[in-house]
Amino acid sequence: MIRIADLLREAATHIGGETSRLDAEVLLAYHLGCTRSDLLLNPDRQIDPQAYEKLVERRAAGEPVAHITGRRDFWSLALKVTPDTLIPRPDSETLIEVALKLCAVPPRRILDLGTGSGALLLAALSEWPAATGLGIDASPAALAVAQDNAVRTGLANRAAFRIGNWGEGVDERFDLILSNPPYIADNEALSAEVKAHEPASALFAGADGLDDYRRILPQLRGLLAAGGLAVLEIGWQQAEAVLGLAAAAGLAGTVHRDLAGRDRCVALRPSDLP
Repeated sequence: MIRIADLLREAATHIGGETSRLDAEVLLAYHLGCTRSDLLLNPDRQIDPQAYEKLVERRAAGEPVAHITGRRDFWSLALKVTPDTLIPRPDSETLIEVALKLCAVPPRRILDLGTGSGALLLAALSEWPAATGLGIDASPAALAVAQDNAVRTGLANRAAFRIGNWGEGVDERFDLILSNPPYIADNEALSAEVKAHEPASALFAGADGLDDYRRILPQLRGLLAAGGLAVLEIGWQQAEAVLGLAAAAGLAGTVHRDLAGRDRCVALRPSDLP
């Protein structure tokens, strides 16, 4: 009989890296059609070692776990993931935490610029059940994933999606605007895994990584309702530069850190508000 502990140890050794044991457990749970918690609590199961080995080989070759399983948990939601969108990351949950903290009044209309998988918009809608939202992306394939995730999470009746170039042509105002735009400089080194498996259009933003902020920030005042808030993800060394661009666009902001203590997002409002 195959012992789960031995199988996981061998798989983790083959996968390698800082998260090898976690990856091995997630892949085995996926293979068995159970949750990771169920696997660890009830390890006596029938396993097809050859089928599991194929999953482990894919991970060892650098394919992200989320692409192998086709899903990723974000906030409290289980989301579909494909190579057409960025894989939602825990760091981005900081934007939802900041929005929950700073929105004195529950937002009624929420805009997600560069929605990708729909992670930010759907997480926000899950927290504010009276709100509706709009997600915009330049990629039809990404929008299809976002729409699928809205259905999967039971939020399709409150989330709409539209192809577009950031906020260009949007003629309404929103109480909350969320965005995780590309912010990687063109010559910045990335892990081989990210570079090979995630869309470059959602990662890179010119020589200094600020090209998309230069497009988005001047649009925000015209998109924010009275008392509205915009929360944008940033690279951990970009706070000063993004706040400078925001000030030039008539916006004042604060910087907020993620659980690792790194600058992760800016919260912005029009600078002429009392």
